Amino acid sequence: MKIKLITIGKTDEAYLKEGINKYTSRLKHYISFEFKEIPDAKMGKKQNTALQKEAEGKEILKLISKSEFVVLLDENGKEYNSTGFSQFIQKRMNTGMDLTFVIGGPFGFSDEVYAQSNAKIALSQMTFSHQMVRLFFTEQIYRSFTILKGEKYHHI
Repeated sequence: MKIKLITIGKTDEAYLKEGINKYTSRLKHYISFEFKEIPDAKMGKKQNTALQKEAEGKEILKLISKSEFVVLLDENGKEYNSTGFSQFIQKRMNTGMDLTFVIGGPFGFSDEVYAQSNAKIALSQMTFSHQMVRLFFTEQIYRSFTILKGEKYHHI
């Protein structure tokens, strides 16, 4: 099994890139982990959120297959605490299916991406920048594996 995290747009801030790289590197100790960035859809001066979601959705769909369990990070998704999220990951690992998480663009996901997804989770009821979400979520995936392995990283 492998885990993939797909994001829209690049991470600009060096401190966020450093943090993402730190947890991505640590994750490789536990599982095959892939971090994929899709460039922002260039809409020019004609800002149209529906067209932007559609363009980003087409790029997302190119990176996922029907054999993957696809989870969207969505404000209307299910919320987990860290232990519950680690149990979610364990259940997915037990199926043997590859697990793909997707962080959408600023306007969310296209209908086609929603249709291809298997689940939605919310990181928080608060709103964070998409760049920060990448770091927070990568850390939470790492934390999940330390919980599953009974390591001291996560203190209860």
